[in-house]
This record gives sequence, structure tokens and C-alpha cells, in this order.
Amino acid sequence: MLNLKFIQENKDTVIRKLAVKNFDAKELVEKIIALDNERKNLQKESDNKQSEMNSISKQIGSLMKEGKKEEAEQARANTTRLKEEIAALTAQHNSTQNELNSLIVRLPNLPHDSVPPGKSDADNVIVKISDNVPAHEEGQLPHWDLAKKYQLIDFEVGVKITGAGFPVYKGMGARLQRALIYFFLEENTKAGYQEVQPPLVVNEDSGFGTGQLPDKDGQMYYVNEDKLYLIPTAEVPVTNLYRDMIVDADQLPIKNTAYSACFRREAGSYGKDVRGLNRLHQFDKVEIVQITRPEMSYEALDGMVKHVEGLLIKLGLPYRIVRLCGGDLSFTSALTFDFEVYSKAQDRWLEVSSVSNFEEYQANRLKLRFRYKGDKNTTMVHTLNGSALALPRIVASLLENNQTPEGIRVPDVLRGFMGTDYIR
Repeated sequence: MLNLKFIQENKDTVIRKLAVKNFDAKELVEKIIALDNERKNLQKESDNKQSEMNSISKQIGSLMKEGKKEEAEQARANTTRLKEEIAALTAQHNSTQNELNSLIVRLPNLPHDSVPPGKSDADNVIVKISDNVPAHEEGQLPHWDLAKKYQLIDFEVGVKITGAGFPVYKGMGARLQRALIYFFLEENTKAGYQEVQPPLVVNEDSGFGTGQLPDKDGQMYYVNEDKLYLIPTAEVPVTNLYRDMIVDADQLPIKNTAYSACFRREAGSYGKDVRGLNRLHQFDKVEIVQITRPEMSYEALDGMVKHVEGLLIKLGLPYRIVRLCGGDLSFTSALTFDFEVYSKAQDRWLEVSSVSNFEEYQANRLKLRFRYKGDKNTTMVHTLNGSALALPRIVASLLENNQTPEGIRVPDVLRGFMGTDYIR
């Protein structure tokens, strides 16, 4: 969340920058500032009454020794009155603080200065397109037909077992999933990321810490009896490993990678192109997460973008890199680069990764700070994450772009894992 002091001191900047995200923050910011001022006044009044009560309490003993019993009783009555007034002020202060907290978390992160204006993905800026984008050919089979032809994925039985958006991978389809997960994790660990295996469910504090809650509450699967959420991405548990911590500066950057299943209700997505692997409720993804010093975070972001690009190059997939405009930027992100792969049979681009810098937005929620040795002061870290990579649309693109009369050609980097050159 945004820093309260920053909001107070930079009101106009906050309103102007959030307008880039098409978020009208004026009324909300004004209310936050008014509540913060009210909270400060209540605290000041309470502190003054506490000081007055302490002073009177010290006088009572002296008055009793001097035999001024009536004055001592009056002093006791005053302390009783002050206690009641302080209690009332404390309750009012707490109520104001709670309301203030509930409003601050409704403010999105500020976009980086390089974020272009725009209202939707149509306004995103293409940064780079690979030179191996094939021409669209009539008669090419889409991945859902290829999956059926080679018995790789059974969408119908997934509907029977669970519902739409929960496919069953079989035979070489399951093996391809496993090969991609292994390949991504191996490449990530070679790049200095420590592999972790996190839980697939998290509590409310974890969802709040990375910004999924309360913003994306309706998008997450919830286990009512246990009050736990199925994770929408490994970003949530992996980043929360460091919640409520102060790390030493020499520990930074912290780099972790994790494979997990991901669960998303995708509320409101009905009516979009959801056929095949294009949009699922459960899917596999390998994530990379970094925690850095603020002055190093954009260098780290550039490194993460290059790393994800390297994965797509090794897979031989046609791709493009897109800088998200304000209207397409997530609630928590300051700057995001999306990676999209070309779907030859569908003749469309499919998003497979978002690489984002959240600056200190998540760190403020997580209470995640760092400190130099010997220094009493602490500073908020910056957090970043990226998909490296999400599997469904990678698989879709691999199948469609590698279909040949001999079968599906397996990329060179996966052949050792797959044990074959072609899926037949």
C-alpha cells in the first residue's frame, strides 16, 4: 500500500499518477488526509489528558499528607473523569484508524513514469518482436484439435471430474508438462534463484501482503471452513516467506523460484475466447521472485525481463515484449512487461508472462524492511516477480507452431526430458 506520509505530502502527485491508471483518486485521497488529521488530533487530545491525569495523580499523595482530604478526593474524581474521557478518545481514535486503514488499501500502486497512458491492452506499447514469427497458414490445427489427435489433453473428462477450465493431461501431454516445469526450474536455478516449494493455500494475511486481498477477493477460491485461499500464483506464498521481517542489506537481492499449481476463478471472464488452454481455472506455472534494495530494483527488473526472454528463445517460440499501459497495469504494479507468444493456428498473441516491479507497495503491506549492519534505521525493500513461465499457453504455442506431417516437433532443449524428437 502507499505510504501515508507520502500521501499527505504529495497529494497532487498521487492523484495525477493514479489518473494514468484511470483511477480517480481525488475524493479518496482527500478523505484519507482528513481522517489522518482527525486521528492525529484525537491522539494529541488523548495525550494531553493523559499528561494532565498523571500530574493530578502525583498531587493526590501530597494532598493526603497535608491533610487536605477534600481536595484529594476532588483530585481522584478528576482522574476518574479523565480516564473515562481518555477511554472514549481511544475508542474514537481506533475507529478512525480502522477506517483510515480500510481506505488506504483501496489506493492502487503509483505507476512508474515510463508507463504509457491508455485504457486497455489495445494501448500497450510493443517493445520488441522476435524475428521468427511465422506467417499464418490456413489449415493449421489449433492446439485443442492437436491435443485430441495425439491424445495429450482431455478437456471433456476434466469437465466430468471438476468442471470447465480443469483439463486432464495424459501420456506425452503430461510428460510435456513435467518437462517444461523441470526445464524452467533448472534455468531459473542456474540464474541464481533458490528453488522453494510453497504451500498451495494461504491465509488472509498472506493474500493481503501481496495485494490480492481485498482487491482480487472475488477471483480467488476460498476454503470457508478453514478460512484459507487457494493461491492464484506462487508469488503469494513465496513473497510472504519474508513478511514481518527485517533483513540485512548484505542478504539482498533475495531470489527465489517456485513451481506450483495456480487456481483462479476468473470471475467476469465469460464470453472471452476461453477455448482449449487459452483460459483455465487451474494451471501450472513456475515463478521467479526478487527482493531488492530500492536503488537496484529497476536493474533487477531488466535482468528478469532478459531471463524470461532467454527461456522463450531457447524454446524457439515466436514472442513479443509489451510494456503495459496504465489501464492494463495491475492494482499492485508500478511497471509491468508482458511476454506474449504467437499462436499460429489461432493467429493471435497469447500472454505467457508478466514481469513486474511493485517497488515498496507490497513491502509496506508485508512490513518487509532491510537494514545495513550497525544502522538502527530501516528501509522498505522493493519486490518484483515474474512468470518463468506459465505453462498452458506455452503448450498451446508449442503444439501449434511445431506441428508437422511427422508429428509435433519437440524443441531441442526439451528432448532430453521428453525422450523423443517428435510427439506422434
